[in-house]
This record gives sequence, structure tokens and C-alpha cells, in this order.
Amino acid sequence: MRPLLLAFGSLLFLCDSGWSKPLIVAHRGASHDAPENTLPAFVLAWKQGADAIEGDFLLTKDNKIICIHDGSTKRLADRNLVVRQSTLKELHELDIGSWKHEKFKGTKIPTIAEVFTTIPKGRKIFVEVKCGPEIIPHLVQEIENSKLKTEQVVLICFKKEVVQAFKKAMPNNKAFWLSSFKKDKEGTWTPSAGSVLATLKAFKADGLDSNKNIPEEIARKVMDAGYEWHAWTVNDVATAKKLKALGIHSITTDRPALIKGSL
Repeated sequence: MRPLLLAFGSLLFLCDSGWSKPLIVAHRGASHDAPENTLPAFVLAWKQGADAIEGDFLLTKDNKIICIHDGSTKRLADRNLVVRQSTLKELHELDIGSWKHEKFKGTKIPTIAEVFTTIPKGRKIFVEVKCGPEIIPHLVQEIENSKLKTEQVVLICFKKEVVQAFKKAMPNNKAFWLSSFKKDKEGTWTPSAGSVLATLKAFKADGLDSNKNIPEEIARKVMDAGYEWHAWTVNDVATAKKLKALGIHSITTDRPALIKGSL
């Protein structure tokens, strides 16, 4: 059942288990202030009032799900390990906090189970899958083991086949297709509204999660069709207010305290 929108004058209220609109989603945690995709970043995000966190997840060589954006550790650690070719034990030996600040020295790559344990009652996680559908059976098991409620765990992914596989395995959990919008010299947006709606329907997605450069006309058509629209990554107040006025469902940001406070 989709959220019920109640209109009073120019105001919209979203009735969805007590969550207000738009949700403020901490991008890789409070990543402006703490090392991305780490437990310190997620814990700080909750302290800063985030309604949800967003994290990136990959499979290790021994099929464990860890929270990391890149396919290797080159950018974050002093050793370059390829995630899919390394075990959890090998990856867990790395320090991925020192690059941000010495006070985070010794911070480890967390497993998805560890990230799940940080989520307070009534808050959400947007799980961005950075690999293919091979992760889905392992992800389903981790979600079931977590005891989190269905509405607390949302999947996002650029790969349509991942969205489709997740919805087949967990049809009651929401899944959003990630996409970027671009406008050519003639002013035509890609993808078009028709293309977006066809994709969402074909892969049984619950909506779209796009870059902040949102074509308003397309967004309204998609939302009028009953789908959700979410946006990333917004770190300035002016853009956040514009997106709120458009009626999108969530704003992902590196700075949850700033954006939540401004709205």
C-alpha cells in the first residue's frame, strides 16, 4: 500500500508510519564529519538527527557483505586490496579512518550486520548495492537476521537486474532504481518520463533515486503515477528547499544536521 497524501491548502502531509516528508538520509553516514561508510559516521548521523542512513555494500571473496563504496581499498587505506578478491579477515585488518583525521585512526570496514545494529527504532537504511544480483541471497539472509522491520530496509541500485532480483526475493521491502538525469543542448532530458516509468514498471521498482539535478516535469509525472522520488547528494540549503517544494520523498546529504535544520 502506497503512502497516503493529504492536502491542506498548499501543504502536503505524508502518512507513512509516522515518517515526515522529505526524509533526511545521511550519505555514507555523516560523511562530512566522519570517514564515509564507517560505524563512527553512521552513529554520528543518528546523533545529528538523520531519519535514515545510506551505505554502499559489496561482497568479499568469502561472500560476506561489507560497507565500502569502491571495488578496492586504494582510496581509503594504505594497502590496496580488491574487495571481491579479499576475505573479510584481510579487509578487516585495514585502517580506513586515518585518511579523514587522526582521531579516527584504527577505524575498520564494517559488515552490513554491524551497520544494521546502529539503526534505532523508527529509522531507516538505504542499502546501495555496488555489485550484481549475486549479493541478493546473502543480503536477504542478513536482513532476516537483523530483525529490522520491513519498512526500515530499502534497496537502491543503478543496476535494474539487482532491483528486480531483490523485489522478487523480498517483495514487501521497497527498492528504488538509481539514475542520473542529463539535459542536451536542445533542452531534452535523458532519460525521458516514458522511459523512467517503463523501467520502474518492468523491474517492479517502488520509485526512483536520482541526482539532485531533477527535471520538474518528469518528476511530477513519475510521482503522479504513484512512484516515489528521492534525491542525492544535496549539501546546500537552497537546493534542499527547492526539492522539498517539489515534493520529493527524501534528500540524501553528507550534512544531515545542516539540511534537517534548514527544513
